Amino acid sequence: MLLDDIKPLTRAPLVDPFGRTISYLRISVTDRCDFRCVYCMAENMQFLPRKELLTLEELDRIASAFVARGTRKLRLTGGEPLVRRDIMSLFRSLSRHLTSGALDELTLTTNGSLLHKYADELAGYGVRRVNVSLDTLDPDKFREITRRGDLNVVLGGIEAARKASIRVKINAVALKGVNDDEIEQLMLWSHGLGMDLTLIEVMPMGEIEVGRIDQYLPLSVVRGNLAEKYSLVDDPYRTGGPARYVRVKETGGLVGFITPLTHNFCESCNRVRLTCTGTLYMCLGQEDAADLRAAVRSSKDDALLFRTMDEAIARKPKGHDFVIDRRHARPAVGRHMSVTGG
Repeated sequence: MLLDDIKPLTRAPLVDPFGRTISYLRISVTDRCDFRCVYCMAENMQFLPRKELLTLEELDRIASAFVARGTRKLRLTGGEPLVRRDIMSLFRSLSRHLTSGALDELTLTTNGSLLHKYADELAGYGVRRVNVSLDTLDPDKFREITRRGDLNVVLGGIEAARKASIRVKINAVALKGVNDDEIEQLMLWSHGLGMDLTLIEVMPMGEIEVGRIDQYLPLSVVRGNLAEKYSLVDDPYRTGGPARYVRVKETGGLVGFITPLTHNFCESCNRVRLTCTGTLYMCLGQEDAADLRAAVRSSKDDALLFRTMDEAIARKPKGHDFVIDRRHARPAVGRHMSVTGG
């Protein structure tokens, strides 16, 4: 059976049991990364065998199936997406959905280490916005957090993206006793270059060497500290993700807060996540998942894939159950963030 033979009903938008239309797919193209950030990975990570990964063609097929079912935004993540071999061919292929008007945005989250190499090419494929993960502007602290990164290389990548007319947003994980003393500096630097800043609470995912309760800094505290010096005005700006924004009157820039622990905003979740092995997670903080790799490898047409997608979205939960305190020493979810996609 050909795709065009599938009943029109299967092309209907994907809607979960709570009436939320799934319009945003995050795709982890690899679990590998050239950094080993202390809140994300263990020092000696065991990465997936390459044979278990979806091919770039399979990733394109699944992404395109979601676009056919109403997804308007695709974000490529990792691990570090730009370390995947020939990844630009996937951006090139997916850009056809931008050209057709079926897709509103094709973007990525990156650590910035290879952005200087690919910024112009990404812009050529219609990428207009990228998120760069950057937790500190101190070179020594940056090396300590990432265990191997070079801050100057990342800053060069950010500049290359800006020169290519790609809008950059900085993502920073708030880490108690690590970067809590320079969040204001990160904000002023970002806004000074016309970049917004999003702050993220550390998430209890995957076993790492450091106890997450020792890293956890509630963003309610961070916001309170900023509000003592700056005028923060709630702003309706949304990117499709979980961040809630305030505009800083003194700088004119936006600061976003992603608070999976203190306030999760699950009620408006329109997102699902695909791993590089073809596992679809309907919720970042739940283990329930669907195997899309089996669907694409067992059938040349998309009827089975569409049916598997429907069955998965029908199980999307209302929200996650992240908890972080001394009584919950183990991570809420066993898989590392790099597996699911940042």
